[in-house]
Amino acid sequence: MANHMQLLNQAQTLCDQRGVRLTPQRQKVLELIVERQSSISAYELLDLLRETEPQAKPPTVYRALDFLLAQGFVHKVESTNSYIACNLLDHASHCSQLLICDECSHVEECHDDELAKMLKLKAQQQGFQISHHVVESHGVCQACQHKK
Repeated sequence: MANHMQLLNQAQTLCDQRGVRLTPQRQKVLELIVERQSSISAYELLDLLRETEPQAKPPTVYRALDFLLAQGFVHKVESTNSYIACNLLDHASHCSQLLICDECSHVEECHDDELAKMLKLKAQQQGFQISHHVVESHGVCQACQHKK
């Protein structure tokens, strides 16, 4: 839980430094994502948000997610249309590698600067400028492998 609080405090500090507002709804959506051990969809977030804010509607969640994505606090897992908390909040332009378990849906974020450099170099060789990238790899996590 301490790590969760550190991420939330760091998000607030970064918002203050950037002159943007981490509203109570944005903070609550971020908390829900941070507390989740696997990725979470927008509608799952909406259901959880409605427990404390019964009037919450889909645009509420999507606006919060847009803000959190823009600030680099969460990543969208494109292949599952879900979201996870970023574990490097102060490195907005980093390349993330997401390891996605197809059995339990756990998503682990890892970073490899060499892979990021290689991807950037390959893109430049093609005359392409990368604005951001997230590499998704699907498989079976260690915990699920041990269950078998």
